[in-house]
Amino acid sequence: MDDAWGRIDPSWHDALDEVYHGAAVTAARHHAAAAEAAGRAIYPPAAERFRALALTPLPDVRVVILGQDPYHGAGQAHGLSFSVQPGVKVPPSLRNIHRELAADLGHAPPAHGHLDHWARQGVLLLNDVLTVEAGRPASHRGRGWEALTDAAIRAVAARAAPSVFLLWGAPAQKKAAFVPGVAAGGRHLVLAAPHPSPLAAYRGWFGSRPFSQANAFLAAHGRGTIDWALA
Repeated sequence: MDDAWGRIDPSWHDALDEVYHGAAVTAARHHAAAAEAAGRAIYPPAAERFRALALTPLPDVRVVILGQDPYHGAGQAHGLSFSVQPGVKVPPSLRNIHRELAADLGHAPPAHGHLDHWARQGVLLLNDVLTVEAGRPASHRGRGWEALTDAAIRAVAARAAPSVFLLWGAPAQKKAAFVPGVAAGGRHLVLAAPHPSPLAAYRGWFGSRPFSQANAFLAAHGRGTIDWALA
């Protein structure tokens, strides 16, 4: 078992084993490793690339928040979509998430951008692409990671437990094809909205109220609620 596969919670292994060890994801992993060997900075660090699948076991998933690719600045990405480590300046997209959270549920915006608290409650904070080259957004898109993240979304959607899928931005919204949403007679709630980046947030992200809608759906289906507050 390689070190990266060992970092993924075992509850994901049956669903992801074939695709993780398949050609597409192997190519993505080798591409990132070759770039690092050539002296280019790749984010997040190898030990953190599967953090979303390590912190949030498959049976515990109640909400999926799908991002695009990791932050491409030094010290930002650590394997959870939209999250940064404590002490790192909150990026603009996450500031907008904090702003909508305050408007939706009244939680004061925190001084940090660390979202482990959500992940440990069953919020799968997954990016569509799992690596990026420093300073080059979307540089690893189409390299093979999408096969793994598609499989993870399909695994959540295949469960009987009703879950919420928050799909922000066009790449994330493409995953809706894998999810039987209630609007189409399925069991999951799919909430699509523009990406919370400053370029798109004013086109429908602000006022979308994803957090209260997610909790209302989870409560109605006996799955509790998420404590979205970030102290």
